[in-house]
Amino acid sequence: MPHVIRSRVRAPHTSPVTSPVASPVLSSAASRPARSPADAEAVAVLHRAAQALMDDLAGLTHRLVAALREKEPAYRAAIEADPAGIWQEANRSLRLSVGSLIRPRESREAACRMSWRIGEHRAEQGLPLDALLHAFRLGGAMVWQGLVDETTRRRPEDIRLLVHVAADVWSFVDEHCGLVADAYRATERRLAWRRENRQRLTVAALLDGTARIADIPGAATMLELPEEGRYVVVAAAAAVAAATGPVVGLPPGTRALRHRSPDAEHVVVLLAGGAPERADEPPYEGTCRADGELAALAAGLTVPPGVRVGIGSAVTGLAALGEARGLAGTALRACPRDGGVVLLDEHLPAALVVSSSRLGAALAGRVLGPLDRLDPADRDLLVETLRTWLEADGSAQRAGTRLYCHRNTVLNRLRRFEQLTGRSLARPSDVVEISLALAARRLLDS
Repeated sequence: MPHVIRSRVRAPHTSPVTSPVASPVLSSAASRPARSPADAEAVAVLHRAAQALMDDLAGLTHRLVAALREKEPAYRAAIEADPAGIWQEANRSLRLSVGSLIRPRESREAACRMSWRIGEHRAEQGLPLDALLHAFRLGGAMVWQGLVDETTRRRPEDIRLLVHVAADVWSFVDEHCGLVADAYRATERRLAWRRENRQRLTVAALLDGTARIADIPGAATMLELPEEGRYVVVAAAAAVAAATGPVVGLPPGTRALRHRSPDAEHVVVLLAGGAPERADEPPYEGTCRADGELAALAAGLTVPPGVRVGIGSAVTGLAALGEARGLAGTALRACPRDGGVVLLDEHLPAALVVSSSRLGAALAGRVLGPLDRLDPADRDLLVETLRTWLEADGSAQRAGTRLYCHRNTVLNRLRRFEQLTGRSLARPSDVVEISLALAARRLLDS
């Protein structure tokens, strides 16, 4: 038997607001001149059956809503929450869809817009896409069954003609399923972008210390982090602007939030230890547990060569993340220029120097200034020997091994340093000043 409606390839689904969807497949057959008397008869049978469904649209809507309640659990919850809203939505959708079978020119665009709005609305409500598509297919099956029943009841002999348009009716259903899926996914992308943007702005406000105290509980809920948890901020600089992904790799299982700024990447890390077990128990006893956790974090970081990373001290509560960022920034400034990881709690003297760069430069100039009168190579040799001796805990023997020279050579250089600067390496207060001055010279490039 000749097909009443020819198949054709449909255009991809897009928003009917910006680019109208290709009209339902049935519309072309209904709007063009029939190719034969059989064509005209098939279209007439379709129109009569569709008009009968329109005359009992309320009953069709009730049956569809009842079927959704019975067969689709996700829709059952939506129906219980808003029965009138679901009924009205189903009724409007059926009216436009069935109307498209009768008057495609007048109804097709409105039907497309309706399907698009339903896809948007259900995505915003969080209804699963599978449930939404099931509902559309269930509605399509109910419309088709209604067409068959009406034709069988009125003129059984016309079923042979109605069968010819079955594939095209289901093409119409598939087209609207594709349309509603496109709308759903577009809305999901928009909502995800909004959610990510809100999270980014929230994390930025927490790190800047500009978040209002009243907003902290809401921020904790949105970020899915404990309001009074223990946190540390990791700051990474160098190569950040050129990086397309995370700069610092974290140990597996670490709960963290990342925030990128033009000059650094900040990572907010939720520390696992230290949460109080009872309301009257301190968050942690002493510093051993906290220091061990921070040291483990530092050891577990994956850092590209040349990248400078600073890890601040632990703080309690999301409201203290502004302070935590400042501590991480201090640790970052105490990091060597050639890269590496600095844990603030293990480099407090250097942190003191960089916290007040002006005083640090003044101290370096006062202690090490006399060496600047020497030849640069001679000066650098004395400074390197002094630094190596301090790192070797004052052992000339170990310092000589590291410098590939005799211990007496090390001692001679140290005595010369004392003579030039007027400082004594046997006096603890002088050693403190010398250590801080060396740190200032190294970090501040004075």
